[in-house]
Amino acid sequence: MLLQELIVYQMDVKNAFLNGLLEEEVYVEQPPGFEQKTLGDKVYKLKKALYGLKQVPRAWYDTLSQFLTDNGFTKGKVDRTLFRIQDVESILLVQIYVDDIIFGSTNKKLCDKFSNLMQGKFEMSMMGELTFFLGLQVKQLKDGTFISQTKYTRDLMKKFGMEEKSSVKIPMNTSVKMDMDTDGKHVDQTRYRALIGSLLYLTASRPDITFAVGVCARFQSAPKESHMTAAKTILRYLKGCQEVGLWYPKEGGFKPIGYSDSTIFGCRVDRRVLPVHAKCLKHIGFLVWQEAKLNSHIHTEVHRLGTVIVAQVLWMRQQMRDYEIEEKEIPIMCDNTSAIAITRNLFCIQEQTTLMSRYHFIGDHVEKKDITLEYISTDKQLGDIFTKPLCESRFEELKHELGLIE
Repeated sequence: MLLQELIVYQMDVKNAFLNGLLEEEVYVEQPPGFEQKTLGDKVYKLKKALYGLKQVPRAWYDTLSQFLTDNGFTKGKVDRTLFRIQDVESILLVQIYVDDIIFGSTNKKLCDKFSNLMQGKFEMSMMGELTFFLGLQVKQLKDGTFISQTKYTRDLMKKFGMEEKSSVKIPMNTSVKMDMDTDGKHVDQTRYRALIGSLLYLTASRPDITFAVGVCARFQSAPKESHMTAAKTILRYLKGCQEVGLWYPKEGGFKPIGYSDSTIFGCRVDRRVLPVHAKCLKHIGFLVWQEAKLNSHIHTEVHRLGTVIVAQVLWMRQQMRDYEIEEKEIPIMCDNTSAIAITRNLFCIQEQTTLMSRYHFIGDHVEKKDITLEYISTDKQLGDIFTKPLCESRFEELKHELGLIE
């Protein structure tokens, strides 16, 4: 069964919230213009949800969830908005986002059957093959799927007046040292936060700007001119590559790989460690990534491996089961030989109870063959693009490895 062969469609539920059944007793006043004077001060008791009620989203989800499970669908164990149904050779996946529904199958007949099922119960609007969803532009081609935010990026250029500015090759220069800049000139906090918020949303399809945006996001409480300049440098970089997006080719199979990297004292403000863990699907582009700061200043690499990367890879492994994909021995690539050595020689940290428990957590999953810890040379470390500013050549190399194309 090849999930790469899925063709994804989209549908919209008309007046979705009006289909939700209320479990609580909810009363409303007689609406203005429709009062019945003979009823005096009496109120209406609702049987179904109305727009504006706090219970509406949950009531609609419960109604839709019950309908799907009654018709043979299985709810995802990790993602509770994912539903699936399958036979011997085919699988149908349904993803719910409020009143928007995207669904796909390796068998076109299953898609047609699901469409008829939904239209028989709810008033639906079929929107054909998925092309645009939550600001993401989706192109489903014969040899793969391309996801981008080109329109959103162009709108950002107009919103923040960058249309006439020159472009740059990298989002953050290697010589830039961001700090609180206490002597700098203040800038409009609302505008700075709006810019950072917009860029954070753009990272959904542009992992290449994740590090630069993450650094600029640390100064939202008191932004200065230097911070605004750095943030607008990211816009200038995007101006020169507005049509870049993530490419997921159909050829090849699923093979999750974790990458682990960190920068010692990566933050100049609080001097904390800046680690990153990246989870990939080999041959089909980048899947998910995360960046976070740690409080610990010692044993940083192993500490992070125990509390972050391993747990996240195991979570991804469990989520893949919702798609009927079973993977064992997921490799975690790390360029720190000491971290790998310690996890294989637990006797050296017996006196440190907290650290020992973290390393045993890793060791247990290595023994169970859930994961493997493997060494990767620094020049092949994919996580570098998330932990430090890079020169143009190195940046372009890793950008390509992430599956970003134009």
